[in-house]
Amino acid sequence: MPSSSTVHNSIDIRAQDNLNVLEKMPTRSVGRKATITKEELFQAALNLIGPEKSIASLSLREVAREAGIAPNSFYRHFKDVDELAIALIDRAGIVLRQIIREARLEATKQNSIIRSSVEIFLQQLDADEGNLSLLLREGYTGSSSYKQAVERQLNFFQQELQEDLVRLEQLHNNKLYRPELAAKAITQLVFHMGAKVIDLDQNERRVVAEQTMMMIRMILEGARHLHEEPNA
Repeated sequence: MPSSSTVHNSIDIRAQDNLNVLEKMPTRSVGRKATITKEELFQAALNLIGPEKSIASLSLREVAREAGIAPNSFYRHFKDVDELAIALIDRAGIVLRQIIREARLEATKQNSIIRSSVEIFLQQLDADEGNLSLLLREGYTGSSSYKQAVERQLNFFQQELQEDLVRLEQLHNNKLYRPELAAKAITQLVFHMGAKVIDLDQNERRVVAEQTMMMIRMILEGARHLHEEPNA
């Protein structure tokens, strides 16, 4: 039968082995996530920005804290906040284009295409996701790299609108002169409207929206009847 001292030594050895195993196990702070996705980082950044706060003002530590991760985990997806911001602008553009594209596809008449697109655009100003307000804010007040990213998204909006306009005009046996310029004018007009109405109440927004829709109709009507470069 083993002596009392032998038993105690055996227990001490097992306890020390357990401590050694625990020391080797990875540890993380309470509340922090072991892994993080890009989408979770996007949402953390969106939670932090708003009408008075641009992406440019965010620090990596702020985003990491909001996402519930250690700062080093951020680098698994992005090299810095600027890279996150540009990816977030691209994501916002993709989401918005999908929403507005679906609205246009559901409309069958030229006027309803205009109205549905403008109304959906305005609805997105108040959406919880904040995609449109992000594009508007960074397009006007962001850094040069952010403005370029927003401009790239506007070009995508313009290209898709141009394709829809050409298709719809053909259905009505019409033809637009320089449809790419008509699409560019409409895209810039609508985004300018969004920046103008973002802080207005609903009644004021409706007035500006109706004016915008009339201006879009004027652009299209002019493009239908213009067949050559006007003389200077």
